[in-house]
Amino acid sequence: MADRYAIVVGRFYEDLAEQLVAGARRIFEEAGGEVEVHAIPGAFELPLAARYCADSGHFEGVACLGAVIRGETDHYDYVCAAAAEGIARVGLDTGVPCSFGVLTVESREQALARLGGKRHQGEDAARAVLEMVALRRAL
Repeated sequence: MADRYAIVVGRFYEDLAEQLVAGARRIFEEAGGEVEVHAIPGAFELPLAARYCADSGHFEGVACLGAVIRGETDHYDYVCAAAAEGIARVGLDTGVPCSFGVLTVESREQALARLGGKRHQGEDAARAVLEMVALRRAL
């Protein structure tokens, strides 16, 4: 039976979300995993969605994906901090590897640069989950 992985993705920037999911899905599937994708409103909701997935007992790990682009207010800072801290807490509280694949950037151009070329944030998030699952099994 293949390992199952969840991808939770904030769809606020839908085109970026689709590219992130495609990269993460590709890595999980290349590793022989089955993937279930859950789209949610935005990055702020990622920790709760990750917790739902982790608590379900159905997944070896969760890749948390999304994008937050800085605007003119402090909203960016609050959303980024809440997402990062919440995702980390889910992993620590449940023992289920949860990766932070959220683009936290100043501009759309910066976001796009992290979706191709040398690095792909979605792929990196999936690889982090796979490595942590392997570490958990090894120990």
